[in-house]
Amino acid sequence: MGMDSGIQIKVTKPRKGDNVVHPVGPGHATSSSQPSTSSPLPDGQRRQHQQSQMHGQGQQVQGLIEKPFKKWVPWMVPGFVLANIVVFVITMFINDCPKNSVSCVAEFLGRFSFQPFKENPLLGPSSSTLEKMGALEVSKVVHGHQAWRLLACIWLHAGVFHILANMLSLIFIGIRLEQEFGFVRIGLLYLIAGFGGSLLSSLFLQTGISVGASGALFGLLGSMLSELITNWTIYVNKLAALLTLILIIVINLAVGILPHVDNFAHIGGFLSGFLLGFVFLIRPQFGYVSQKDVPPGYIVPSRKPKHKPYQYVLWVISLILLIVGYIVGLVLLLRGVNMNDHCSWCHYMSCVPTSLWSCKSQQVYCESSQLGNQLNLTCISNGKSNIYALPDENSSQVQQLCSKLCS
Repeated sequence: MGMDSGIQIKVTKPRKGDNVVHPVGPGHATSSSQPSTSSPLPDGQRRQHQQSQMHGQGQQVQGLIEKPFKKWVPWMVPGFVLANIVVFVITMFINDCPKNSVSCVAEFLGRFSFQPFKENPLLGPSSSTLEKMGALEVSKVVHGHQAWRLLACIWLHAGVFHILANMLSLIFIGIRLEQEFGFVRIGLLYLIAGFGGSLLSSLFLQTGISVGASGALFGLLGSMLSELITNWTIYVNKLAALLTLILIIVINLAVGILPHVDNFAHIGGFLSGFLLGFVFLIRPQFGYVSQKDVPPGYIVPSRKPKHKPYQYVLWVISLILLIVGYIVGLVLLLRGVNMNDHCSWCHYMSCVPTSLWSCKSQQVYCESSQLGNQLNLTCISNGKSNIYALPDENSSQVQQLCSKLCS
């Protein structure tokens, strides 16, 4: 093909493995496209695809580069944070501690005051209020056909300390991921991983209620690990990035062995996010140049495929495992299967007993009878009984009196 001013186009033999796009003319030098190892991203671990080096005066040809990844403006993650805070405020409004409890913490807040520390040490509402708002309660999912609780519970939090820890984690992890991959992929990943965490939690922890965004957050962590693996060719300092991420994940999962922490939700969310990362967060391999980005008159001598074979393999395997795992988990849950009956050691993944704490759930049950405004409660565990004067029947107040009676 000819060009103006007598400039001709020809292909010089590139070094094997390089993807070069170049014009050739008088006075043009030659260079090749190489992965950069000297300029890490701000986090010190990751980099974008480097621009392909062009033969000749690159400034004369705009757009003849290996396109850098698009940077998204994050709005969904801040929106999720705001939504969680709004739901918590609504929950506290509905809770109305002064009306439903004998005593409250921070009574100057009025109906937004918190339940007593003995009932909720996280500065939050009562368990009955959380249950009304959509907390994960397995009996209601199985027998009440309320599967929506598997998703609703990830927007609820047990207290101020709980929501503060989760929202700070969501900001630090989620915003960076949304900047790199956009709101659609990260939003779907967050919700699906949160659902996966709730599903695994329901199969193993079938007493009490569970709330919190921790499963979804661990899904984001898991996706970061799989993203590093599937996009291995575009990373610098690969081993350092891998070891750092694994250390962070291990520390966070280790916290889950403490009592009153739903580590099954963490594990379920992490596994879901890990598989989803191979599906949603796949990148073109280093050296790939899209044909639509090559201007007329330029030639790609040895065009690389967009993805490596192992990326396709991981994509297919992960998608199959996700679909099969979710279907099997839902079938087992809706049939009322308790996985602890089939795995005698699995409960240690959520809590490891030590001399400092016990992993036995402190469930309290009372028999009650009411005559007029007189309520007679008898604690089943210790046999204690007492009579209380209640102007009207209130489940939250009854539960609190039962807890005191059994303690």
